[in-house]
Amino acid sequence: MIDFLDKSHRERPLGGGCIAEVSLLEFEDGEKLVAKRDGGRGGDLETEGWMLRYLAQHSSLPVPEVLHCDSQLLLMTWLPDGGGLTAAAEQHAAELISALHAITAPDFGLERDTLIGPLHQPNSREADWVTFFREHRLLYMADLAQQRGRLPSATRRQIDQLAARLPDLIPRQVKPSLLHGDLWGGNILASKDRISGFIDPAIYYGDREMDLAFSTLFGSLGDGFFRHYQERQPLEPGFFEERRDLYNLYPLLVHTTLFGGGYAGAVKRITEGFL
Repeated sequence: MIDFLDKSHRERPLGGGCIAEVSLLEFEDGEKLVAKRDGGRGGDLETEGWMLRYLAQHSSLPVPEVLHCDSQLLLMTWLPDGGGLTAAAEQHAAELISALHAITAPDFGLERDTLIGPLHQPNSREADWVTFFREHRLLYMADLAQQRGRLPSATRRQIDQLAARLPDLIPRQVKPSLLHGDLWGGNILASKDRISGFIDPAIYYGDREMDLAFSTLFGSLGDGFFRHYQERQPLEPGFFEERRDLYNLYPLLVHTTLFGGGYAGAVKRITEGFL
């Protein structure tokens, strides 16, 4: 089926496989590959492979090379990890992400829908960022979270109120930037003070502040990253004070849809803060 898998190799599980089963394949000649297999928990490995190939073809962002992908198996090159996000690695990350965000498109969205984790991510093209964020990110994921019984109806109604206020909260002149889409520490690989690669993307063209907000949600990237990023692409006023929390509603709604619990409470607190 796959030539690589016919070669003699050792296989051992890797961490982080909450959606798919992830393994490291070590061959006798020293080559290492990563295999992701359908774990029966949703998602689509073909789409993940397509996203990695899109980033490789349209940007200089380091990502694994995709050797094979279908709905059941994703086979890609192994990238070193384990160095941690040192100050030098954060500076390198700022260089890479600012270059990614400099890649633009005529509209927000993408030529096809993608995934964030195992969840469908609609990317219908829109000329206006507020419309795209409201319809295809905020309200779409709030509806999904409510349908799964993990977002209270009262919070869902508050999100509708917030959605009506978005034109007052988001700057008018937002340019479509190519986004990683799931930018947190678990998806950033580092080795020897350098970023070796980015994995598990959820790509589309959107406001670059979506990536930047997500990078702070779990404390993944800190002051050093933002200092070097702003040397290349200064941020508009109000990002840290307001829009960071506003844009983090989307990944928090993703986590609410998947896990419920305290994430729904965080969504409620942030939403109420804007009303």
